[in-house]
This record gives sequence, structure tokens and C-alpha cells, in this order.
Amino acid sequence: MTTTRATSKRAATGSLIGLALGDALGFPTEFNDVPSILAKCGPWREMPLPRPAIVTDDTQMTLALGRGIRTAMDRGALAPLRLERPVREEFVSWYHSPDNNRAPGRTCLVACRLLDSDRPWQRASQTASKGCGANMRVAPLGLVPGLSAEQRSGAAQLQSALTHGHPTALAASDLTAHAVHLLAEGAEPLGLVGRLRSYAYENRTRYHHHWLGDLWTGDHDPTPGHFIARGWDECLRALDRLQDALRTPSPETDPCLATGDGWIAEEALATGLLCFLLFPEDPLTALRRAACTRGDSDSIACLTGAFAGAHLGASAWPGEWAERIEYRSDLLSLGALWDA
Repeated sequence: MTTTRATSKRAATGSLIGLALGDALGFPTEFNDVPSILAKCGPWREMPLPRPAIVTDDTQMTLALGRGIRTAMDRGALAPLRLERPVREEFVSWYHSPDNNRAPGRTCLVACRLLDSDRPWQRASQTASKGCGANMRVAPLGLVPGLSAEQRSGAAQLQSALTHGHPTALAASDLTAHAVHLLAEGAEPLGLVGRLRSYAYENRTRYHHHWLGDLWTGDHDPTPGHFIARGWDECLRALDRLQDALRTPSPETDPCLATGDGWIAEEALATGLLCFLLFPEDPLTALRRAACTRGDSDSIACLTGAFAGAHLGASAWPGEWAERIEYRSDLLSLGALWDA
């Protein structure tokens, strides 16, 4: 598929709306086990969108990143310093917002407090954390048109590193953005995991000095390549588990049992992909499966929605759902910009 066809299906709008819908669907089920979710919501295949359809910090930080990217690209080609400044400002603004009351992750809060200073961003980054906050918000970088592979990869890792500096967080964010990009451009779901594995192997020892600076020195790795390889290796193991799960698919079984509970970045990627790939042409069922999980349900469903919307476009979502989602106008504004 060409970028023209990606635009015609409005992949950016579909992905952003899907992300927010998954977030809202999973918000009430997060921290619950599957029996509790079924007792509260009824059969998972019939799970309704909550009223009102309130989202979490996952969508809020996605929008913050999206606004930062828009500001950066209004000033010229996407580059490290041009991106870091507005995204940092958006993250700090989110940190201070009264709407930041949706049980945000501790890593994001600590890092954003430190970013609200004049210290270099590498000194704010939480290099021990690979939480899913790194990649729950990265979908915009798979949707922005006209980026080179180097820009997309470097920017995805940089936005992660502003808060989550662990190499696995960087690699998982890169892979998540790449998956969204491939789906938006028309990649077939059937071959997606193989393409992601190839991408991981190709980039396994590539450290983005230009984008990340001396971030790697915060750990005890002998070289930058050794630092980043640790992250890609963990992601490759997660993709192995995903591939195994897809060989014998079991839609009625909690996906977290196969690919992890999603609290950490590589598991959020793998379990979000699993839910999408179980139902690649049935996006609402994919979202409901993702929301009915024992793990980080809102982040898993958030990623599932981003993948499904990138694949199927804006028409994937019923109007009655899309019209009720919180921050709808902001999501549509960014989607329209990148679909134009």
C-alpha cells in the first residue's frame, strides 16, 4: 500500500480513535482479574463502551506527544533538539495538569518532575524502568507521514527515554511505532510478526547517538551497542512468545497467560499485538478481548486499538462509539493533520 492509500483510509484518525477507545474500555477493568471483569461487565464479547467514555494517562500522554511532534515539525524537519524541547514541555504541562488524575505511572511522574528543571533530559530519564508508559503513547510516530526510518526510530526511542530510559523501553517503543507504521501503510497482519522480528535483528546493536546522546552511560554496559542489544533481545523473546501463541490461537483464553500482563513495555507490545492478531478484521472484538485481561488492561487495549485502527482506518469504529470518546476533538485534529 502506498502512502496515498494509507491516507485514503484515514489510518491516523483510525489509529488515534482506536487507541482512545481501547483506553476507555480497559480503564474500568485494569487491576481486575478475568472472573471479576466478567462478573462486573458480563460476557467479554459484549462489553459495552463505558458512559462516559473516559480515558487514562495513556491517551493524555499520546496527545501530549502528538502536540509536541506537531510543534516540532512546524519548525522544520524532525530532529533531536527540535523534538525534545516541545515534547518535554508537553510532558511537564501534563504533569501539572489538574486532569492528570487517572492513576498515572510512577515512572512518568518522577521523570516529568525532573524534566521540569534545567537539567539535561538524560539526567531525568529513569534508566531502570521499562514500564509500558514508554510505548503506550508512541503511536503518533508511526502515523506521521514523511518521516525517514531513521527519524521514526530515533524519535520513538527519544520520546521513551524522556521518562523510561531502560534499553527495553527504547526498543519496544521503536517496535511499536514500526508496527503502527507498517499497518498504516498496508502490511498484512499475517506477516507482521516476522517483519518485526527482522527489524529487531537489523537494529539489535544500533545505538542512536544523535538522538540519545550519552543516555547509555547511565548503566554499566561496556559499549552503547551492548546497552541497546539488551533491550532488543528482551523484545525478541517477547515476539517469540507471541509467535508461539499465534500458532495455536485460543481466543477464549486470557491473552496475558501467553504473552504477559503488559505492565512492562515488551509485554504490552506483545499482548496488544496478540489481541489485534487474534481478530485482525474484527476491531471491536479485539478491543474487548484486550480489555478483558488480568493485566494492564487499558494499556493493552490502547495498543490493540492503535494497531487495529492503523490497519483498518477510521471506518473501523462505530460512530456511536467514536462520537463519545473523551478528547475526541483533539484526536480528530491530529488525525486529520496526518491524514491530509
